Amino acid sequence: MIDTPPSTLAAVPADGDADLHWLRTVAHRVQESPDVFLSWLEEILGDEEAVRAAAKRSYWHPNGFAKMVLHASPDFRIRLHVWPESAEPSRGESNPHSHRWEFASTIVAGEGLHMVEFHETAEGGKPYARYRYGADPANPAALLADGEARLEVDKTPHVRLGEVYSCDTGIVHTVRPIAAGLTATVVIQGPHRTSTTVVYCEPGESDDQPNGELTEADFRGLVGAVAEAVASCR
Repeated sequence: MIDTPPSTLAAVPADGDADLHWLRTVAHRVQESPDVFLSWLEEILGDEEAVRAAAKRSYWHPNGFAKMVLHASPDFRIRLHVWPESAEPSRGESNPHSHRWEFASTIVAGEGLHMVEFHETAEGGKPYARYRYGADPANPAALLADGEARLEVDKTPHVRLGEVYSCDTGIVHTVRPIAAGLTATVVIQGPHRTSTTVVYCEPGESDDQPNGELTEADFRGLVGAVAEAVASCR
């Protein structure tokens, strides 16, 4: 299928486990083989069925960026996160959160991303309302209240164009573009390692943050813009 990445980018791991080392390897391959990655994007855009399928499993994040799933399989996923052209830098994913899966990502357009990594602390830090994502069998996307917590900053890594960032299930972080304008990152996502994950909201902030529909036209426009950016950097 067109949405299956070229084997030179992401062949299924020999032992069947897309662990963090393998995910980082794939992210580095995206950077080392821009022509292969670009050709794959162009093939997807040239196939109406592939565009339709990818758009259905993609969405607009409530903080204003697109999460587009280019490839989905039981072993791993390849997502493209795109912050569209804008006059001001986007707020990105501003609620501290962790993930149920490991991932590695690499910047393919724009200046890069600013991360903040946190840990819970008994004293000091900043107060948050804590929620569990994936804990409600009837509605896996719901956020269930899980008490209060205080978070303290661990570190603030910057990931620039061409660099790779990796994250395991124990890391709590926020992510935002460093600069205004188009920013895009390729995310290589492994299988679920935990059943739930944690999301923190500032006191008084609503936990109702629905995703928005991403149309086929949105998908074509955003992936096309990223393809142009990748081509210009070769």
